[in-house]
Amino acid sequence: MKKYDVFGVETGCLDLNVCINEMPPLNHGTQVYDLSWQGGGKVSSGMIAAARLGAKCTMSGALGDDEYGRIQYNDFVRHGVNVSNLILREGKTSSLDIVVAEKKSMTRTMLFKGGTVEPMTKDEVDWSLLDDSKLLFIAGYRDMPFEAARYAKAHGIEVLIDADGFSESVYEMIPLVDYFIASEFCFDGLFPGAKEKGLENLEAECRKIMDMGPKAVIFTFGEKGLIGLDADGFFTLPAFRVDVVDTVGAGDIFHGAFCAFLSQGKSVRDCALYSSATSAIKCTRIGGRAGIPTMEVLEKFIQTGEIDYTEIDERVAFYRNGNENLR
Repeated sequence: MKKYDVFGVETGCLDLNVCINEMPPLNHGTQVYDLSWQGGGKVSSGMIAAARLGAKCTMSGALGDDEYGRIQYNDFVRHGVNVSNLILREGKTSSLDIVVAEKKSMTRTMLFKGGTVEPMTKDEVDWSLLDDSKLLFIAGYRDMPFEAARYAKAHGIEVLIDADGFSESVYEMIPLVDYFIASEFCFDGLFPGAKEKGLENLEAECRKIMDMGPKAVIFTFGEKGLIGLDADGFFTLPAFRVDVVDTVGAGDIFHGAFCAFLSQGKSVRDCALYSSATSAIKCTRIGGRAGIPTMEVLEKFIQTGEIDYTEIDERVAFYRNGNENLR
């Protein structure tokens, strides 16, 4: 019996989320109507979502020992994620992202300030934690995701990737992955122009990826919905309709939720359905983490279309209060 459902590895960041109605012209200003301090990072936020939905999670990585790093560290602890292999590097600083969500266009703009913290090396990873996990959750195609995926493949551990962007390295990664879940940006890189056929006609594209090794392939297309293929066949799912406040972290939360639902034994199609609903609820509140629902709230939304914000809005208020509550 494995101790953990999901093992994740990443160097995360802190997000300062800012909501405005419309970007001002150059040399002008605009009113900020909401802001929130929340941890960021594809795997990091996904792991918070997985834990919140009932998965047992363990996180490896490196953070600076500055205030930004400790805020992130404490948020993992708060959500019950094991942090025994999450390093706070002495004298190093963590990355900060300023994420501006514009209501008028329903888009976001990100400003990055990199930290001095070095990513975790393969020699610093406690691989016994991965041995004791059912699933490896990675994002991107840098050195550490490849190291972890190769280790997992050699030791019979399933791998799920958040393939958000496209690079030629994706072709090297695909054979190492069991659950290939990618964005429309990755799809466009893999299959230029194919999306014009309509989502319901993209089975051949999914099968091309599946023939390279994964047991399941999913592509997400934002408000257009998603497509998927596994041993049970090809499927499409429409996006849930909600009043969107902020889309930052929507993909991160989808992937983390998918990890949680896999660990609960749901089918790939049901994992996609529940993950899409989780991400939709998240988008109704500021930032990547405040709007993550509980299973109870999620089930009610899927059954009735209604969102119970009682506990979610307590989280929103918590993160809005900034560093005083997050230390």
